[in-house]
Amino acid sequence: MTAAAGLAAETALSADPAARFHHGPPFPPMIGAAMLLVLLLLGLLAYLWFLRSKGRRPPWAAAPEPPEHAARTVLAERFARGDITVDEFLERASVLNWTPGERGGDRR
Repeated sequence: MTAAAGLAAETALSADPAARFHHGPPFPPMIGAAMLLVLLLLGLLAYLWFLRSKGRRPPWAAAPEPPEHAARTVLAERFARGDITVDEFLERASVLNWTPGERGGDRR
């Protein structure tokens, strides 16, 4: 390329600055958009971590089982193994406000 041809090409590009980008915008805006997306994701993760550290559960998380559920399970297992009699089983179930055979035992 001669100096005159180079000068002519440079002059043509400076006359119409958009001619350089006829294949789309330059790459740096894409990097900025990707960085914004990463920052938004990091912010969401930080927010969820903050909620968890405060002891609050995210709205989609299932409610934890009440402690009575574990006690009922242990009581039922002991009765099934034969460790306790029917009377002991019914007495302990009544202490837990549980009528055996009820589904879940929740009285709401």
